[in-house]
Amino acid sequence: MTDRRTRSAALGVAALAAVTVVPLAACGGSAPTAKASAAGSSASTGTGSASASAPGGANSPAKNVAPSRQPSQHSTTTSGSQDVATPSCTNTSKLAGWSNQRLAMLTIAVPVSETSVSDATAEVAAGAGGVLLFGNSAPADLGQQMATLKSHVPGNLGLLVMTDEEGGDIQRMANLVGSLPWPAYMAANYSEAQIQQATAQVAQKMAAAGVNMDLGPVIDVDGTNAAPSAQNPDGWRAFSGDPSVVSRDGVAYMKGMQAGGVIPVVKHFPGIGGSSYNSDLGPAYTVPWSSEQQSGMAPFKAAIAAGAPAVMVSNDTVPGLTTLPSGLSSAVIDGELKGKLGFKGLVITDALDAKAISAAGYSVPQATVQALRAGADMVMFSLEPDVPGLTTASANAVAAAVSNGSLSRDRLIDAANAVLNVRHVDLCHG
Repeated sequence: MTDRRTRSAALGVAALAAVTVVPLAACGGSAPTAKASAAGSSASTGTGSASASAPGGANSPAKNVAPSRQPSQHSTTTSGSQDVATPSCTNTSKLAGWSNQRLAMLTIAVPVSETSVSDATAEVAAGAGGVLLFGNSAPADLGQQMATLKSHVPGNLGLLVMTDEEGGDIQRMANLVGSLPWPAYMAANYSEAQIQQATAQVAQKMAAAGVNMDLGPVIDVDGTNAAPSAQNPDGWRAFSGDPSVVSRDGVAYMKGMQAGGVIPVVKHFPGIGGSSYNSDLGPAYTVPWSSEQQSGMAPFKAAIAAGAPAVMVSNDTVPGLTTLPSGLSSAVIDGELKGKLGFKGLVITDALDAKAISAAGYSVPQATVQALRAGADMVMFSLEPDVPGLTTASANAVAAAVSNGSLSRDRLIDAANAVLNVRHVDLCHG
């Protein structure tokens, strides 16, 4: 998401050497109300506009213990010399038996404060596919609290537990898992191996606390030597203005998270380096599509080639490609990300309560339906006053869209399947 903190920081390069973790709004913002978005450590991680102090040294190496994949499909059996076709159980065939409402809930990540995760118990019990943690200081017993929350998941299928741990000022639980420098600092001072080691160490502690997804790394191409702000949602959140450096270090960060047992989410597709504004705060557009193709897309191609399990799509429009926010655009998701780049993993939106979304004429429930229609698999929004009401309204809107034919049930099943597959959940042999 975008960092919703709007304080600009005219700090020099020296500021990159010291880390100060400050309260974050959704998506990394600094507003009193937590918001999620493409720009920072806000709800889904997005563009960030935090005031900045820059981070310190590398963390020590961690073991490579990436989780193994579990198949969700199984071939037919044979008897003697004659093949006997037996019904093949797959996640898709299992999900086909679920109600539209249950499928819809699986595509929603519910925002909750990391200091009171039990607030999301009702939504998790209703089948929410994930929770999005907000805050700036995680409780010491977060792991125990998360275990209790997960015990309410229907069928004990587990849960995606995500937060923003980008580095620098965009960190929500550094007190518990250790601090990372701003990505710009890492790119200038760390080797690939050091980046991977540092992120793996943080990831191991995140996993121990029950958090299995990081809304990072930011792999936008932006070389601005400044903290993220309303006018520039990236700044030090980006590794570099050089696509090759972003590709190299972004993949190292991603691999470190995976080695520590955490699912990384690369963002903000198709790239918001050079964006006109922070989309959490208002309408924003990227550089022209021709420029995105030449530089902004390169790190995403590299990350996908390296096995990226999840991608977050921005809320920016893309001149020359789409007039819709990217997360609501089939041209961006189905056409470019899934079509031309061949991405097969989980596609997550940025915060759908962002001002860029409402300015485009969509409420959160309406945007949820449109995002799924465009090819997204999971949606999120910020820590709003009425999270239960907004969650229910969004799930109801999806179920209604399937019933009236404006959203394909097959598309909804595919989205739900992607949410399960990113955690290697096998409904047939669980």
